[in-house]
Amino acid sequence: MIFAVRCLAVAALAAVALIAAGCGETVIDSAKAEDAVQSSLETSLHEKITAVDCPSDEEVEAGKTFVCTVEFSGDKQAKATLKILNEDADVKIVGFKATP
Repeated sequence: MIFAVRCLAVAALAAVALIAAGCGETVIDSAKAEDAVQSSLETSLHEKITAVDCPSDEEVEAGKTFVCTVEFSGDKQAKATLKILNEDADVKIVGFKATP
C-alpha cells in the first residue's frame, strides 16, 4: 500500500528539546524528534510505525530541513522531511515519501 500524503497536513510538532553540543552549537534532540514524528504519523496515517531514525547532529537553524527514516511493519519504509521553524526547535513535517 502506498502511503497517502495525508500526513502533509500535520500541524507543527511539539517543540523538540534541544541539547548542547561541543563548541556551543545547539542541536536537535534526535530521540525526541523521533518520538514526535512517530506519534504524529501514527495519528495521521492510522498505521503502526516500528521505528523512526533522525540524524543526531542537526544544528538548530530556523528554515533548515532534515530527513528522518520511518519504518512500518511489513518492511515498508518512508522518508519524512522536517523543517525547523524557529530557535525553540519547533519542527513541522513538510514532506513525506514512501521508499521502494
